[in-house]
Formats: sequence, C-alpha cells, structure tokens
Amino acid sequence: MSGYNSKPRGPLGAFIDALEENVIGGLLGAMVVITFVNVVLRYVFNHALIWGLEVTLILFAWLVILGISYSFKKTAHLGVDAIINMLPSKGKMVLAVISALCCLLYTVLLMKGAWDYWAPYAGLDRTAGHWFPTGFEKTRDQAWYETDQVPMIAIFRWLEGAINMGEAYDKLPRVIPYFILPFGVALTLLRVIQATMRVIAGRQSSLIVSHEAEEEVERVARGHHEE
Repeated sequence: MSGYNSKPRGPLGAFIDALEENVIGGLLGAMVVITFVNVVLRYVFNHALIWGLEVTLILFAWLVILGISYSFKKTAHLGVDAIINMLPSKGKMVLAVISALCCLLYTVLLMKGAWDYWAPYAGLDRTAGHWFPTGFEKTRDQAWYETDQVPMIAIFRWLEGAINMGEAYDKLPRVIPYFILPFGVALTLLRVIQATMRVIAGRQSSLIVSHEAEEEVERVARGHHEE
C-alpha cells in the first residue's frame, strides 16, 4: 500500500497489531450480537434490552474512532489520486508531504477538541485557547452525568469515590464511553505523526491507499481473458 510495508516488526508489533484487530473485530461482533438478540426478544418474546440501542451506538463510535487510527497505521484510508498520478515523482512527493502536514494539523486540533469535550465528565479542566491549548481553565464538573440506559458495571464503582464525591451511579457514567475520544484521537495523532515521518523520509508515497493492487488485478484479468 502506497509503497509502505505495514506488516508489524517484531513480537511487540505483532502483538499490538493482533490486539487492535481483535478489539475492532470484537466491537463489531458485539454490535451484531446485541442487535440480533434485541430483534429476537422484541419480535418473538415481546421484550427488549432497553440498553441495547445505546450500547450499540457506543460500540459503533468506538469502532469508527479506533478504525480511523488503524487505517492510518495500515495506509488504508481511501482518497482521490487522479491528479496526483498525473504529476512527476517530485510533485507527488511535495503534495504527499503537504497533505500529511494538513492531516497532522487537523489531528492536533481534533485532539484539543476531544480532550475539552471529555475532560468535564472526568472532573478535569478543559484547555484554554481557541485553536491551540495555552493552559487549562476552570471547568464546571460534569462527572455526575450518566448514560441514559446502560447499567452501572461493578468494576467502575471506584469512580464514585474518585470523581463523584462518593455518590453512587445508577447508570454507567459518561466518562467511560466518552473516553474513546481522547484515547482514540491520541492514537490517531501518533499514527499520523508516524505516517508523516515516513512520507518525509521517502519510505511512504501517500497517506491513502494506492491503486497499484487494483491495476495488478485488472492486468491479470486481462491476461486471462486474452488467453
């Protein structure tokens, strides 16, 4: 893909790769199971998991945000490269660097937004500054906010003393599902930085998936047709 070998290097890289793939696959599988069970309960037993839809939406958000990061890691994001392919190698390199820097700037801005949105639910302060963080500003505590229907899970009871002044949560606090925002965007930022460094070093030609594989398939198909 785009001239970069995305295969993991070493046992640690293979472990992280497998972990990410299993987590993403697990999220998708859980969405399917919950939706299927809810449909059966509703149409067969006239019952439903009242928290099913909300959990599915949460899992979908986690799936999308982790998928964005993983796709940067594997150079799997789609893009339009019709104009880029018309340019000489040097022109392609310049545009690849510019696009990588634009993605990097956008992800930095997204990181600030992600933290500022999540922080109040964790009893933390938002960052000051309109575009870039210039420090922290006093923020109204929103740690008591809960999800609408998702039941509280026992392993997260420690949050009651940590951020909710000892008050018990009836439902799962929003700080848990919303944690994917700073975590996922931070992971994406790391992958964009890595991809940008590879592009500048000339080890990767683009941040989007190339059409080399498609062209190769078409060439083989034409060859079989001619035979």
